[in-house]
Amino acid sequence: MATTTGSFIAGGIAACGAVTVTHGFETVKIRLQLQGELQTKKDAPRLYRGVLHGVSVIVKNEGMRGLLRGLNCAYFYQIMLNGCRLGFYEPVRSTLTSTIYKDPKYQSFGINIFSGASSGILGAICGSPFFLIKTRLQSFSPFLPVGTQHHYAGALDGMRTIYRNEGLKGLYRGVGPAMVRTGFGSSVQLPTYFFAKRHLTRIFGMKEGMPLHVASSTASGFVVCCVMHPPDTVMARMYNQTGNLYNGAFDCLFRTVKTEGLLAVYKGFFAHLARILPHTILTLTLAEQTNKWMRKVEDRILPDNIKAKI
Repeated sequence: MATTTGSFIAGGIAACGAVTVTHGFETVKIRLQLQGELQTKKDAPRLYRGVLHGVSVIVKNEGMRGLLRGLNCAYFYQIMLNGCRLGFYEPVRSTLTSTIYKDPKYQSFGINIFSGASSGILGAICGSPFFLIKTRLQSFSPFLPVGTQHHYAGALDGMRTIYRNEGLKGLYRGVGPAMVRTGFGSSVQLPTYFFAKRHLTRIFGMKEGMPLHVASSTASGFVVCCVMHPPDTVMARMYNQTGNLYNGAFDCLFRTVKTEGLLAVYKGFFAHLARILPHTILTLTLAEQTNKWMRKVEDRILPDNIKAKI
């Protein structure tokens, strides 16, 4: 394992590689989540009818540029989120297990969940403004608009506009549900990944390598999507609102379910799954490799007294 700084960098690099591949599905997911917002099912238009239809409609009307709106913001967000999530998970986990069980290698399910959630929440706080701008850029469409439309020239224009009109508070709109969403996802992502990895090794005799990393990541990605999607829907709507359409996360959840039905919180689930499965596989698999590379770099540049502690 690399140092905390090294793991942060490795996690950020891995996540940026993953988001490059999966960003288009995220755009479709957000538009599906915003489609029919606070409208009954019979009154809501269905401009996007699913994952593949959403991709084809966006590419047809807006080109690949429309599908990849907000990608630059996604890079910054992934660096913040996964840098923290992958960089701080192990230090938090080992510190807590050393304190409680006197053995940093001991695996406690409760501590693993807490470590994943706390490192993810920290990443969500750091990256929230970038996710806000990303969501608004992705939701904008000059052809088939859904939800509130924000016409920003780009990421910097979006940041300046929000800060000028709403101040720092505006840039952190929706950070509450973002923390819940990421806390839920992070609390199960790494524990599920390492749980699957241990059991695949023990039960099926899989050896350390790419097939093991991919299989473990797949299990982790599916669980993350199931747990994280409802707060993800709330977060997307909170981020995209103008003014005070919702008074808070619970108000958004309540009004969404009341108007659109209970399953409304799972709008865009399959688009989310299409994004998060390859994203999780690529992030965690690449993280295994980037951590190894980062450790080699650190072995060359760090003094021996620091290397002895990691």
